[in-house]
Amino acid sequence: MKRVVVATVLIMLALELLLTIPLMLLTPIGPTILGSLNPTPTPTPQPVLSASGQTPPTLKSPVSYLLDADTNDVLDNVRGNERLPVASTTKIMTAVIALEKSQPDQIVTVKDDAVKEVKDNFGSTADLKAGDKVRMIDLLYGLLLPSGDDAAIAIADTISGSPANFVKVMNTYAHKLHLNNTHYINPDGLTYYTGTDKKPDPNEYSTAADLAQLTRYALRNPIFAQIVQIQHYHLPATADHGAYNWDTTDDLLQAYPGTIGVKTGFTLEAGSCLVFAAKNARHTLIGVLLQGKDKNDRFTDAPQLLDWGFNLPLKAPTPTPTPIQK
Repeated sequence: MKRVVVATVLIMLALELLLTIPLMLLTPIGPTILGSLNPTPTPTPQPVLSASGQTPPTLKSPVSYLLDADTNDVLDNVRGNERLPVASTTKIMTAVIALEKSQPDQIVTVKDDAVKEVKDNFGSTADLKAGDKVRMIDLLYGLLLPSGDDAAIAIADTISGSPANFVKVMNTYAHKLHLNNTHYINPDGLTYYTGTDKKPDPNEYSTAADLAQLTRYALRNPIFAQIVQIQHYHLPATADHGAYNWDTTDDLLQAYPGTIGVKTGFTLEAGSCLVFAAKNARHTLIGVLLQGKDKNDRFTDAPQLLDWGFNLPLKAPTPTPTPIQK
Protein backbone atom coordinates (compact mmCIF):
# COMPACT_ATOMS: atom_id res chain seq x y z
CA MET A 1 0.00 0.00 0.00
CA LYS A 2 2.82 2.41 0.92
CA ARG A 3 4.49 1.71 -2.39
CA VAL A 4 1.33 2.71 -4.21
CA VAL A 5 1.07 6.00 -2.28
CA VAL A 6 4.72 6.87 -2.90
CA ALA A 7 4.37 6.09 -6.57
CA THR A 8 1.28 8.25 -6.80
CA VAL A 9 3.05 11.22 -5.12
CA LEU A 10 6.04 10.91 -7.45
CA ILE A 11 3.76 10.84 -10.49
CA MET A 12 1.95 14.02 -9.30
CA LEU A 13 5.25 15.87 -8.71
CA ALA A 14 6.47 14.90 -12.13
CA LEU A 15 3.29 16.17 -13.75
CA GLU A 16 3.53 19.51 -11.85
CA LEU A 17 7.13 19.96 -12.95
CA LEU A 18 6.23 19.26 -16.57
CA LEU A 19 3.52 21.94 -16.43
CA THR A 20 5.74 24.54 -14.67
CA ILE A 21 8.75 24.44 -17.03
CA PRO A 22 6.83 25.61 -20.16
CA LEU A 23 5.20 28.40 -18.20
CA MET A 24 8.61 29.62 -17.02
CA LEU A 25 9.87 29.63 -20.58
CA LEU A 26 6.89 31.68 -21.74
CA THR A 27 7.05 34.21 -18.89
CA PRO A 28 9.29 37.31 -19.55
CA ILE A 29 12.21 37.63 -17.19
CA GLY A 30 11.77 40.87 -15.26
CA PRO A 31 14.32 43.44 -14.12
CA THR A 32 14.28 42.01 -10.59
CA ILE A 33 15.96 38.89 -11.93
CA LEU A 34 18.33 40.41 -14.51
CA GLY A 35 18.97 43.71 -12.73
CA SER A 36 22.23 42.65 -11.15
CA LEU A 37 23.42 40.77 -14.23
CA ASN A 38 22.49 43.25 -16.93
CA PRO A 39 21.82 46.72 -15.38
CA THR A 40 20.01 49.39 -17.44
CA PRO A 41 22.69 51.55 -19.14
CA THR A 42 22.91 55.28 -18.23
CA PRO A 43 21.58 57.42 -21.13
CA THR A 44 24.27 59.33 -23.03
CA PRO A 45 23.84 63.13 -22.56
CA GLN A 46 22.62 64.76 -25.75
CA PRO A 47 24.57 67.75 -27.12
CA VAL A 48 23.03 71.21 -27.03
CA LEU A 49 21.69 72.05 -30.48
CA SER A 50 21.04 75.36 -32.13
CA ALA A 51 17.74 76.23 -33.77
CA SER A 52 19.14 74.85 -37.02
CA GLY A 53 20.03 71.52 -35.41
CA GLN A 54 23.79 72.06 -35.69
CA THR A 55 25.99 71.38 -32.68
CA PRO A 56 27.72 74.57 -31.47
CA PRO A 57 31.39 74.50 -30.47
CA THR A 58 32.43 73.75 -26.90
CA LEU A 59 33.64 76.97 -25.28
CA LYS A 60 35.47 77.84 -22.08
CA SER A 61 33.03 80.64 -21.28
CA PRO A 62 30.14 79.17 -19.24
CA VAL A 63 27.58 81.56 -20.73
CA SER A 64 27.32 82.04 -24.50
CA TYR A 65 24.76 83.42 -26.91
CA LEU A 66 24.83 83.99 -30.64
CA LEU A 67 22.25 85.98 -32.59
CA ASP A 68 21.84 86.45 -36.31
CA ALA A 69 21.41 90.23 -36.42
CA ASP A 70 19.73 90.11 -39.84
CA THR A 71 17.03 87.55 -39.03
CA ASN A 72 16.94 87.87 -35.21
CA ASP A 73 17.32 84.08 -35.01
CA VAL A 74 19.04 82.67 -31.93
CA LEU A 75 21.83 80.39 -33.13
CA ASP A 76 23.33 79.38 -29.79
CA ASN A 77 22.03 79.78 -26.26
CA VAL A 78 23.86 78.44 -23.21
CA ARG A 79 22.44 80.01 -20.03
CA GLY A 80 21.57 83.01 -22.17
CA ASN A 81 18.44 83.86 -20.19
CA GLU A 82 20.08 83.75 -16.77
CA ARG A 83 20.23 87.04 -14.86
CA LEU A 84 23.86 87.90 -14.14
CA PRO A 85 26.07 90.94 -13.48
CA VAL A 86 27.46 92.14 -16.80
CA ALA A 87 30.13 94.66 -15.78
CA SER A 88 31.07 97.33 -18.35
CA THR A 89 28.87 95.93 -21.10
CA THR A 90 26.35 98.13 -19.24
CA LYS A 91 27.97 101.06 -21.07
CA ILE A 92 26.26 99.99 -24.30
CA MET A 93 23.03 101.29 -22.82
CA THR A 94 24.74 104.44 -21.51
CA ALA A 95 26.05 105.17 -25.00
CA VAL A 96 22.66 104.55 -26.64
CA ILE A 97 20.98 107.05 -24.32
CA ALA A 98 23.74 109.61 -24.78
CA LEU A 99 23.37 109.40 -28.55
CA GLU A 100 19.60 109.72 -28.47
CA LYS A 101 19.25 112.36 -25.77
CA SER A 102 22.11 114.76 -26.56
CA GLN A 103 23.89 116.37 -29.48
CA PRO A 104 27.40 115.31 -30.54
CA ASP A 105 28.75 118.84 -29.94
CA GLN A 106 27.14 119.21 -26.52
CA ILE A 107 29.76 120.09 -23.91
CA VAL A 108 30.20 117.74 -20.96
CA THR A 109 31.79 119.23 -17.85
CA VAL A 110 33.58 116.58 -15.82
CA LYS A 111 32.70 116.82 -12.12
CA ASP A 112 34.39 115.45 -9.03
CA ASP A 113 31.95 112.53 -8.76
CA ALA A 114 33.19 111.16 -12.09
CA VAL A 115 36.78 111.03 -10.89
CA LYS A 116 35.67 109.72 -7.50
CA GLU A 117 33.76 106.85 -9.13
CA VAL A 118 37.00 105.34 -10.41
CA LYS A 119 38.93 105.79 -7.17
CA ASP A 120 36.21 104.55 -4.85
CA ASN A 121 35.20 101.49 -6.87
CA PHE A 122 38.48 100.44 -8.51
CA GLY A 123 37.05 101.23 -11.92
CA SER A 124 38.56 101.53 -15.36
CA THR A 125 39.32 105.07 -16.42
CA ALA A 126 39.55 107.45 -19.33
CA ASP A 127 41.83 109.58 -17.08
CA LEU A 128 39.44 112.51 -17.10
CA LYS A 129 40.21 115.51 -14.93
CA ALA A 130 37.61 117.37 -12.89
CA GLY A 131 36.81 120.62 -14.67
CA ASP A 132 37.52 119.27 -18.15
CA LYS A 133 35.02 120.36 -20.77
CA VAL A 134 34.73 117.74 -23.51
CA ARG A 135 32.32 117.33 -26.42
CA MET A 136 29.83 114.49 -26.00
CA ILE A 137 31.00 112.78 -29.19
CA ASP A 138 34.60 112.75 -27.92
CA LEU A 139 33.58 111.51 -24.49
CA LEU A 140 31.76 108.57 -26.05
CA TYR A 141 35.12 107.32 -27.32
CA GLY A 142 36.42 107.59 -23.76
CA LEU A 143 33.40 105.62 -22.59
CA LEU A 144 33.59 102.78 -25.09
CA LEU A 145 37.27 102.34 -25.94
CA PRO A 146 39.13 102.41 -22.59
CA SER A 147 35.79 101.72 -20.84
CA GLY A 148 35.97 104.87 -18.75
CA ASP A 149 33.77 104.70 -15.67
CA ASP A 150 34.55 108.37 -15.17
CA ALA A 151 33.17 109.06 -18.66
CA ALA A 152 29.96 107.18 -17.81
CA ILE A 153 29.33 109.31 -14.72
CA ALA A 154 30.15 112.54 -16.57
CA ILE A 155 27.65 111.62 -19.30
CA ALA A 156 25.00 110.77 -16.71
CA ASP A 157 25.50 114.09 -14.91
CA THR A 158 25.17 116.04 -18.14
CA ILE A 159 22.07 114.31 -19.48
CA SER A 160 20.07 113.76 -16.30
CA GLY A 161 21.69 115.91 -13.61
CA SER A 162 22.91 112.95 -11.58
CA PRO A 163 23.76 109.25 -12.03
CA ALA A 164 20.67 108.30 -10.01
CA ASN A 165 18.37 110.16 -12.39
CA PHE A 166 20.20 108.74 -15.39
CA VAL A 167 19.68 105.20 -14.07
CA LYS A 168 15.93 105.82 -14.15
CA VAL A 169 16.23 106.61 -17.85
CA MET A 170 18.30 103.46 -18.37
CA ASN A 171 15.64 101.28 -16.79
CA THR A 172 12.92 103.02 -18.80
CA TYR A 173 14.85 102.24 -21.98
CA ALA A 174 15.27 98.62 -20.89
CA HIS A 175 11.51 98.37 -20.45
CA LYS A 176 10.74 99.97 -23.83
CA LEU A 177 13.21 97.71 -25.59
CA HIS A 178 11.59 94.67 -23.93
CA LEU A 179 14.77 93.79 -22.06
CA ASN A 180 12.71 92.15 -19.36
CA ASN A 181 15.64 90.58 -17.53
CA THR A 182 17.71 93.75 -17.27
CA HIS A 183 17.96 96.24 -14.42
CA TYR A 184 20.56 98.93 -13.76
CA ILE A 185 21.83 100.66 -10.64
CA ASN A 186 24.60 102.72 -12.24
CA PRO A 187 25.75 103.89 -15.69
CA ASP A 188 29.01 101.91 -15.78
CA GLY A 189 28.35 98.37 -14.50
CA LEU A 190 30.68 98.55 -11.50
CA THR A 191 29.77 96.43 -8.51
CA TYR A 192 28.23 98.43 -5.68
CA TYR A 193 28.29 96.84 -2.24
CA THR A 194 25.49 97.27 0.27
CA GLY A 195 24.90 96.72 3.98
CA THR A 196 27.37 96.19 6.78
CA ASP A 197 28.40 92.84 5.28
CA LYS A 198 29.30 94.59 2.00
CA LYS A 199 27.54 92.16 -0.32
CA PRO A 200 27.14 92.99 -4.02
CA ASP A 201 23.93 94.84 -4.81
CA PRO A 202 21.75 92.20 -6.55
CA ASN A 203 19.72 94.80 -8.46
CA GLU A 204 22.33 95.23 -11.20
CA TYR A 205 21.84 92.48 -13.78
CA SER A 206 21.13 91.57 -17.36
CA THR A 207 21.29 88.45 -19.54
CA ALA A 208 23.26 87.43 -22.59
CA ALA A 209 20.00 87.42 -24.56
CA ASP A 210 19.11 90.96 -23.50
CA LEU A 211 22.62 92.21 -24.25
CA ALA A 212 22.43 90.78 -27.77
CA GLN A 213 19.10 92.51 -28.41
CA LEU A 214 20.40 95.79 -26.96
CA THR A 215 23.44 95.58 -29.22
CA ARG A 216 21.29 94.85 -32.26
CA TYR A 217 19.43 98.07 -31.48
CA ALA A 218 22.59 100.08 -30.76
CA LEU A 219 24.32 99.10 -34.00
CA ARG A 220 21.53 100.79 -35.94
CA ASN A 221 23.04 104.09 -34.83
CA PRO A 222 25.88 104.91 -37.25
CA ILE A 223 27.83 106.88 -34.64
CA PHE A 224 27.73 104.01 -32.16
CA ALA A 225 28.69 101.56 -34.90
CA GLN A 226 31.62 103.80 -35.89
CA ILE A 227 32.95 104.21 -32.35
CA VAL A 228 32.92 100.55 -31.30
CA GLN A 229 35.03 99.41 -34.26
CA ILE A 230 37.77 102.03 -33.67
CA GLN A 231 40.93 100.73 -32.00
CA HIS A 232 42.55 104.06 -31.07
CA TYR A 233 41.31 107.60 -30.61
CA HIS A 234 43.43 110.71 -30.09
CA LEU A 235 41.82 113.84 -28.67
CA PRO A 236 44.16 116.84 -29.01
CA ALA A 237 44.49 119.30 -26.16
CA THR A 238 42.42 122.47 -26.18
CA ALA A 239 41.93 125.36 -23.81
CA ASP A 240 39.19 123.31 -22.12
CA HIS A 241 40.97 119.98 -21.61
CA GLY A 242 44.26 118.17 -21.97
CA ALA A 243 45.22 115.70 -24.67
CA TYR A 244 43.82 112.17 -24.47
CA ASN A 245 44.83 108.93 -26.13
CA TRP A 246 42.33 106.11 -25.76
CA ASP A 247 42.90 102.51 -26.86
CA THR A 248 40.21 99.89 -27.11
CA THR A 249 40.06 97.00 -24.64
CA ASP A 250 38.58 94.78 -27.37
CA ASP A 251 41.38 92.58 -28.70
CA LEU A 252 38.95 90.84 -31.06
CA LEU A 253 39.07 93.85 -33.38
CA GLN A 254 42.62 92.90 -34.31
CA ALA A 255 42.26 89.14 -34.03
CA TYR A 256 39.18 88.39 -36.13
CA PRO A 257 38.56 89.82 -39.62
CA GLY A 258 35.14 91.35 -39.99
CA THR A 259 34.77 92.29 -36.33
CA ILE A 260 32.78 95.50 -35.85
CA GLY A 261 32.88 95.78 -32.03
CA VAL A 262 31.45 95.89 -29.45
CA LYS A 263 32.31 95.98 -25.70
CA THR A 264 34.33 94.19 -23.04
CA GLY A 265 33.63 94.00 -19.34
CA PHE A 266 35.14 92.64 -16.15
CA THR A 267 34.41 92.59 -12.44
CA LEU A 268 35.02 89.88 -9.87
CA GLU A 269 31.30 89.15 -9.78
CA ALA A 270 30.68 89.26 -13.55
CA GLY A 271 33.90 87.57 -14.60
CA SER A 272 35.23 88.26 -18.08
CA CYS A 273 32.52 89.49 -20.44
CA LEU A 274 32.47 90.23 -24.13
CA VAL A 275 29.74 91.51 -26.41
CA PHE A 276 30.96 91.16 -29.99
CA ALA A 277 29.70 91.59 -33.52
CA ALA A 278 31.15 90.63 -36.89
CA LYS A 279 29.95 90.56 -40.45
CA ASN A 280 30.89 88.90 -43.70
CA ALA A 281 29.53 89.22 -47.21
CA ARG A 282 26.35 87.36 -46.25
CA HIS A 283 25.22 88.56 -42.82
CA THR A 284 26.01 90.01 -39.37
CA LEU A 285 26.29 88.07 -36.12
CA ILE A 286 26.12 89.34 -32.53
CA GLY A 287 27.56 87.26 -29.71
CA VAL A 288 27.78 87.47 -25.94
CA LEU A 289 30.13 85.68 -23.55
CA LEU A 290 29.76 86.04 -19.76
CA GLN A 291 31.23 84.71 -16.51
CA GLY A 292 34.61 83.85 -18.02
CA LYS A 293 37.34 82.75 -15.64
CA ASP A 294 40.27 83.94 -17.75
CA LYS A 295 40.24 87.30 -19.57
CA ASN A 296 41.85 85.73 -22.64
CA ASP A 297 39.27 82.94 -23.05
CA ARG A 298 36.66 85.33 -24.46
CA PHE A 299 39.00 86.25 -27.32
CA THR A 300 39.51 82.59 -28.26
CA ASP A 301 35.88 81.56 -27.72
CA ALA A 302 34.42 84.36 -29.85
CA PRO A 303 36.21 83.37 -33.11
CA GLN A 304 35.09 79.75 -32.68
CA LEU A 305 31.48 80.80 -32.20
CA LEU A 306 31.61 83.21 -35.14
CA ASP A 307 33.18 80.67 -37.49
CA TRP A 308 30.47 78.19 -36.57
CA GLY A 309 27.70 80.76 -36.95
CA PHE A 310 28.86 82.01 -40.33
CA ASN A 311 28.73 78.46 -41.67
CA LEU A 312 25.06 77.94 -40.77
CA PRO A 313 22.30 78.18 -43.42
CA LEU A 314 20.86 81.68 -43.89
CA LYS A 315 17.28 82.86 -43.54
CA ALA A 316 15.56 85.97 -44.84
CA PRO A 317 16.28 89.15 -42.79
CA THR A 318 13.76 90.70 -40.38
CA PRO A 319 13.45 94.38 -39.38
CA THR A 320 15.39 95.78 -36.41
CA PRO A 321 13.60 97.73 -33.65
CA THR A 322 12.57 101.33 -34.34
CA PRO A 323 14.25 104.08 -32.31
CA ILE A 324 12.76 104.97 -28.94
CA GLN A 325 10.78 108.18 -28.90
CA LYS A 326 12.64 110.92 -27.09
